[in-house]
Order: sequence, then structure tokens, then C-alpha cells
Amino acid sequence: MQFDVFTLFPEMFPPYLDMSILKRAQENGLIEVNLHNIRDWATDKHHVTDDTPYGGGGGMVMKPEPIFAAIEDRLGAPPDCPVVLLTPQGRKFSQKIAIELAANKRIALLCGRYEGVDERVRQHLVTDEISIGDYVLTGGELPALILIDALSRLIPGVLGDPGGPVDDSHASGLLEYPHYTRPPEFRGMKVPEMLLSGDHRKIARWRRQQALLRTIQRRPDMLEKFELTEEDKKYLSNLDALEAATDQE
Repeated sequence: MQFDVFTLFPEMFPPYLDMSILKRAQENGLIEVNLHNIRDWATDKHHVTDDTPYGGGGGMVMKPEPIFAAIEDRLGAPPDCPVVLLTPQGRKFSQKIAIELAANKRIALLCGRYEGVDERVRQHLVTDEISIGDYVLTGGELPALILIDALSRLIPGVLGDPGGPVDDSHASGLLEYPHYTRPPEFRGMKVPEMLLSGDHRKIARWRRQQALLRTIQRRPDMLEKFELTEEDKKYLSNLDALEAATDQE
């Protein structure tokens, strides 16, 4: 998968992209990240990419000319792939959206700055707008990195464990079950006996139940959209009965 990132600060990306899983994914040709400095398409002497907003007000607005020029120069006119603007006004990013976007062979990420981009960029160039949450950052570079990371994990071969993307929290619709590793006992805290049993069927059931338990404790809203099996319903029913009995004691 190819990512084309349009930003005023391309130097922010290599420290993260050149490490660990994403570095190996690039070396193995599974992903390609191209960084484009929008300033390179500004035509004035000082490479200005922002200006004061019409109508007054504080802050600066990213100018349309260098953004259009950069994206059309690299992706064609109209662009031959989705152009995603990272903005607090976009649809809130989720695992479902990550799966949707990862279906593309190429995607462009436009990093906003200052008060945002000229509205004509939104209306006539951008094809999607993504927010990573209900808060405001100084720019779209961190959100762009988050999208690159989340989408890359879904590409076959990027993760060492082929089942990793499926088991992750939110991927299955539940939060992920607890994990343990060696030693089996640390400061008196023991690994659950079930995980040491070697019975893979029972371990799978335990993990499913732990995922249900963790989800109902931390994110009960997720269960409203989750399709429970009959075994799930029985487990949750037993939990309710146990909680009711405990409350009566």
C-alpha cells in the first residue's frame, strides 16, 4: 500500500516510520510512504503557504494554490486515489474505517495546520475527512501517522502474527483479552492456570470470556452493536446472576 503524505513538516515522520514494524514493512515492500512538502509548490520567493482569513479573526489559513498544485502534481487532476484531510471536523476514526481505507492500494493524507485549510480545498480536492478524536492538535501530522500505523497493520505480512489484526481490541468488536508471559509467577502474582494447561479449546473459550468481561466492564456500549453467540449470552447471564447474588450478600 502506498501512502502519500502532504505536509508542511515532513521531518516529523521519519523518526516514527523508521522504527520497528513500519520500518520492516517498508523494507519488505509491503508499504511505501512518500512525504511531500507543500512548501515546495509555493511559487513566491518566501514559499508562503498560509495567509490571514477573509472576514478577520485570529490565526492563519493554509492557502489553496500550493495544496492543489502539490496534490495534482503527484496524484493527477483529479487525483487517482482518495485524498484524506486530517481535521477535527472529520468523521471519527475507528477500526471499521481503518478496514475501509486499507482496501485502497494508494491513499493521500493531507495534514492541516493553523486554522485549517481554505474551504475550496475541502470542497473540490479532498474526498474524505478524518478526525482521531474530539480534541484539537496543532496539526494533522500525528493523526496521519496514526492512520499509517493502523492501516499498515491490516496489510497481510506486516505483522509477524497473521492473526494479530483479528485479535486486537476493536477488530473483533470486543476489547482484547488479557495477555501473560514468563515467568509464571512474579511477586506472588500467578499466570492463570488455564493458560498453562495446554488445552487450546479451553484457552480459546477462556480468552473469549475474558474479552467479553473486559468489554462489559470498560466499554459496555460496544456490546450493543456486537452479535453475541448463544455461549456468549449464557456466560453473560451467569455473570449477571453472580453479580446479583453478590449484591444481596
